[in-house]
Amino acid sequence: MEYLDSVAAGDPEIINEIVSIFKEQSVEIHKEMESLLAEKDYTSLGLLAHKAKSSVAIMGMTEMAQILKTFELQAKEGKEIHFYKSYIEKFKNDTTEAVKELEDLIHNRIKGN
Repeated sequence: MEYLDSVAAGDPEIINEIVSIFKEQSVEIHKEMESLLAEKDYTSLGLLAHKAKSSVAIMGMTEMAQILKTFELQAKEGKEIHFYKSYIEKFKNDTTEAVKELEDLIHNRIKGN
């Protein structure tokens, strides 16, 4: 929330918009990851992991960003393929939980005002 507050100057509408965009992007990225994995397009999967890494890092999800960095490097080289599915599932679970937590924080903040 600190990052969101600083970027949005505490404006709840802007914060809601940022969270909404993050939610939409996370869902889209997850779907695309699943598709690229099914197609065995590991190079593109690595590039997408890089994009996802930037999104989660901005939201303060440092552990997920580190996992995505590992995923990115492995996928670009086509190595450790057996881990890809678990990386994708963790991305989905962590981003879903983060969005839920952010929405709860926003809701509680609005109720508190």
